[in-house]
Amino acid sequence: MKAEALKQQAARPENPGRSDGGPGTTGSTALAGVSRRRLLGTAGAAGAAGLALGAAGGAAAHAAAAEAAPTALSTVGSGVVAFHGEHQAGITTAMQSSGHLVAFDLSPGAGRKAAAALMRRWSALAAELMAGRPASREDTGVALDAGPSSLTVTFGFGRTFFGRTGLTARRPAGLDPLPPFSADRLDPRRSDGDLWVQIGADDGLVAFHALRAIQKAAGDTARVRWQMNGFNRAPGATARPMTTRNLMGQIDGTNNPKPSEPDFDRRVFVPAGTEHGWLTGGSYAVVRRIRMLLDDWERLSTAKQEGVIGRRKSDGAPLTGGGESTPLALDELGPDGKPVVAANAHARISAPEQNGGAAMLRRPFSYHDGIGPDGTPDAGLLFICWQADPLRGFVPVQRKLDRGDALSPFLRHEASGLFVVPGGARQGEYVGQRLLES
Repeated sequence: MKAEALKQQAARPENPGRSDGGPGTTGSTALAGVSRRRLLGTAGAAGAAGLALGAAGGAAAHAAAAEAAPTALSTVGSGVVAFHGEHQAGITTAMQSSGHLVAFDLSPGAGRKAAAALMRRWSALAAELMAGRPASREDTGVALDAGPSSLTVTFGFGRTFFGRTGLTARRPAGLDPLPPFSADRLDPRRSDGDLWVQIGADDGLVAFHALRAIQKAAGDTARVRWQMNGFNRAPGATARPMTTRNLMGQIDGTNNPKPSEPDFDRRVFVPAGTEHGWLTGGSYAVVRRIRMLLDDWERLSTAKQEGVIGRRKSDGAPLTGGGESTPLALDELGPDGKPVVAANAHARISAPEQNGGAAMLRRPFSYHDGIGPDGTPDAGLLFICWQADPLRGFVPVQRKLDRGDALSPFLRHEASGLFVVPGGARQGEYVGQRLLES
């Protein structure tokens, strides 16, 4: 198993280079190969912080060498995630503090050839940005004084992408439409899309810089269908690494499958030997914008909130005792003869053992888009879950929740998308190449 959480490198990956003059071009500009911080003379000591700065010619290199002794990147800024690998980054990468989700539709007349050119541009651009280098000689400068900050850029294809590129015969069954659920109040304008991009970083400006660069590089080939912005707790905000909390104040993600578990890859990534070989090492992302009715939730006492979830709010431990990682004692009864973890408690209904072993890797962002006209916050969860097969991961669990989850009255599903995410690109490849050039 090769989870990319274990693939973060002490040195940045080599510049993959380009020959078409687009993002990532080497040799055509003095900026190529120079880190964003080096441009301001602040990354000369970055080797001590986990970055190796490649040689650069021309005036930029001379100016950088002539400046006063710079400071090293901080721990957060120096984080590098490899672009190339068996799986795309941003799936098992540690959760980042800032995120953007954006879906695109191909422009009229843009077919398979145009889509391949776009994915080639985007992949080269993502490799540069994730290594901490400028987007191009026309870089906006938004992130010049920051390191890579664990930036990841992840690409996926929606169901409609295959029809618009003449690849319907190669569309996997896992992209069959999700069934409707009773809590759905879906806005089609903020759902689905031909292409999907997930951007995450531990610095808000680095994440925005990547978003802007990706959007500009789409050019006339694709136009934005929808975009959503999210956040998580920043690295170092707690005394020790902890499972994140959502906007309801609950520890969220305790039951996630762990990369150390022997069946992790089987649950999260598409194995070799499946019907579509181009998908080997890939995954499926279900994306749901879930509004939390926080005013209603916050009227409940802590004890009632804990009863709805089935876990203590303070530390995420089951109401049956122990710590956060202690298994739920679903058969334990209270003095009243009723289950301590109620029959409709969220933790019970969503537990893998209650769903035939169905599991998914949840990797969400919180969001807050202001206060609505009625005075209530437009806030909640940008729910993202990863699985080898959504019909065996997300769908059975959501069906179970839909039939009687105590948390459902406090949630509203407002947007939805399902995307197939190809495996990672090898050196010299772009994401999706094995599909688009087969």
